[in-house]
Amino acid sequence: MTDALTDEALHALRGNSSALFGAVYQAYAGPVLGYLTAKGVSDPEAVTQDVFLAVLPRLDDLSGGADGLRTFVFSVAHARMVDEHRRQSRTPEQHEFEPERDTRESVSAESEAMDRLAPQELLRLLDHLGGDQREVLALRIVAGLTVEQVADIMGKSAGAVKQLQRRALITLREHSVVKEYVSP
Repeated sequence: MTDALTDEALHALRGNSSALFGAVYQAYAGPVLGYLTAKGVSDPEAVTQDVFLAVLPRLDDLSGGADGLRTFVFSVAHARMVDEHRRQSRTPEQHEFEPERDTRESVSAESEAMDRLAPQELLRLLDHLGGDQREVLALRIVAGLTVEQVADIMGKSAGAVKQLQRRALITLREHSVVKEYVSP
């Protein structure tokens, strides 16, 4: 590849910093961006800008002509690439939270008990309860109704429904089959 900047062009641009920088940027921005991209820099455009921000103040002090300038630009690019890789290796990788991939979940105690107990076993347990207690548990747990909704259905007060539920759960806890699933 031939340099767009020759020694003569550099010599002619000395003293005109903005024109010199424009020519250097025009000649080397693409190749520097390509180099940084090929080296796996996460944001090669930003690092390319950092390279040229480091090169700009040193343009008037450079010696070695076009070859020296090219070597200097790519040595700065290499140093920024190494810095970027070091920074990436020290920084934990950030990812957006994806709820569907989150495996940290636990089943409810109710679900676990229902999975462990066979339907027939569950019906036998409910046989140990009185009619109103069985009805309250069926409406509260199986149907998922609120205390107030159960009270309206059964024609009882909310306090009475709570007492029936509490007594039913105590009765079930005392039953030997349930003791291993439910702690008091």
